[in-house]
Amino acid sequence: MANRLVEIIRKQADRLGEREAYRFCWRKDGEWLSTSWKEFNLQVEVAAKALAALGLLEKDTIAICSPNTPQILITEFGAFRNRITCIPLYSSTVQAQFNFIVSNGEPKVLFVGDKHQYPMAYNYWKSNREQIKKIVVYKNDGLQLYDDDTATIFWDDFIRLGMKASPQLAAEVEARAERGVPEDMATLIYTSGTTGESKGVAITHANYDATIEKHLRVLHSIRDADTSMAFLPMSHILEKAWCYFCVSRGISIAVNYDPRVISDTIHIVHPNLMCCVPRFWEKVYAGIREKLEEMSRLQRLMVARALRTGKARNLKYLRTGRNVPWLVEQEYRFWNKRLFSKLKHAIGIPDPNFFPTAGAPLSPRIVEFFKSMGIDIIIGYGLSETTATVTCFPETGYQIGTVGKPLPGIEVKIDPENNEILVKAATVTPGYFKNPDANAAAFTDDGFFRTGDAGYINEDGSLVLTERVKDLFKTSNGKYIAPQLMESRLAEIKYIDEVAVIGDERKYVTALVVPNLSQLRAWAESKQISTEDTEALMENPQVIEFIMSLINKSQKDLAEYEKIKRITLLPHHFSIMNGEVTNTMKVRRSIVARNYADKIEKMYS
Repeated sequence: MANRLVEIIRKQADRLGEREAYRFCWRKDGEWLSTSWKEFNLQVEVAAKALAALGLLEKDTIAICSPNTPQILITEFGAFRNRITCIPLYSSTVQAQFNFIVSNGEPKVLFVGDKHQYPMAYNYWKSNREQIKKIVVYKNDGLQLYDDDTATIFWDDFIRLGMKASPQLAAEVEARAERGVPEDMATLIYTSGTTGESKGVAITHANYDATIEKHLRVLHSIRDADTSMAFLPMSHILEKAWCYFCVSRGISIAVNYDPRVISDTIHIVHPNLMCCVPRFWEKVYAGIREKLEEMSRLQRLMVARALRTGKARNLKYLRTGRNVPWLVEQEYRFWNKRLFSKLKHAIGIPDPNFFPTAGAPLSPRIVEFFKSMGIDIIIGYGLSETTATVTCFPETGYQIGTVGKPLPGIEVKIDPENNEILVKAATVTPGYFKNPDANAAAFTDDGFFRTGDAGYINEDGSLVLTERVKDLFKTSNGKYIAPQLMESRLAEIKYIDEVAVIGDERKYVTALVVPNLSQLRAWAESKQISTEDTEALMENPQVIEFIMSLINKSQKDLAEYEKIKRITLLPHHFSIMNGEVTNTMKVRRSIVARNYADKIEKMYS
């Protein structure tokens, strides 16, 4: 068998049998139900036959637009047994994005999660009936189909197709699985497009096989009893590749359906592993700091001592591979029992193993804070085009402020002309789908992929990110500014939720700031400032001066030309629907600049 992901569920069922493969809960207050590897394998085999029963052929594509659910994994592994490619779409995708991706990727069957995604699939089918054979809805929760909809079936109907499949059809699925080759495209994942139209990234079975193998070689601390929470969308390359790694390693996956209830879910599941984006840790950090500020002076001194001890043990000694002195270890155990364990319980991770984190910069101060208290955040770097991880923190020898070292067999070098990070490895995509111009621009003559990110490799061999090449802007004074670094720094401030730094071809740097309204209102009320009118609160000079004072404290060590000089407070978050941020919450600067042109001009008037 050529491809790992084609046979892995069957192999794990034979090896692990009744052990838990995944658990899932549809509703916030519902029951978490466990599924064994043996049952998971049966579900995949039925789904594989159902896909064949729908008339899908080898090399066809299907699209999946759904919140996280085990049916995504069942569908994908069933597709792999048919040599079918899966196109993941974010459940928050808008109709225009949906139409572009489905038109470009040419799927014949659409899988959607619930009533929120179904209308998009229906609207596309109405205009493209020759392309779309079927729409399959995962969640039948009282959803009423449109009267003229003759294409849609529910998941139970789909499963019945597989259960009723003939022996000849089952044999054909087995034959397809045997014909699979490493070059088969497993996933066609569309980039979020911060600087232009989305591109379809072809990820082959060979790419996944190489990624899984490299992670197996470096992640030695995983335990058989660990549970990984699928918190990020399964349409995100980090979560998708991580789930495939967990399946290959035999790790149980707890699938979180609604990311808005993660704070509740995490306290029920208590995951040992979970892929995160920096925003998750920024919010947790802000919550802990708020609690610490409510403590007495003596309590704060004790916490400071505990963190110093944790920093010594975990960063001075363990990080460098040295033995921890007996006294330091004993004091750490004391503080872990009295303080750190309580903080971990409060977060919902009483027995943490490690937490891969990537997607944007995370403040070194926040990384150091969690590392000191025994929460092992593993910072990494990668893209859809590299099948996720290029670099990550090794178990020892990592440097906070970097994104770690390249995985075994991954070549990383820096373009001397613009400091762009270049990558060559078996994990790198063979190219963009139906996009020769993009392919020509994406690869160097010697076969390195142009990441679009700027950085450098330090003396220790660790990669340091500086900025997206296309995000770098130059002020009218000729000074280059890296906005993401400032935005990640300001994320430490508990009164700030989001920031978009502005300044391209301007004489100084400004920012659009989305405050944490609950925190800001509490502060305003303490100053007898009315909070009833949010718009008025955002324009209150005393409020603006307060937020600006916090920003000035955060940027006091920057060069004068890098500092934010003026701000505008926004009463609402940047919108995915309006295209201001991507589905992974990266700012689309050109669209933000256009949508808030009037407010930006006022900061320069």
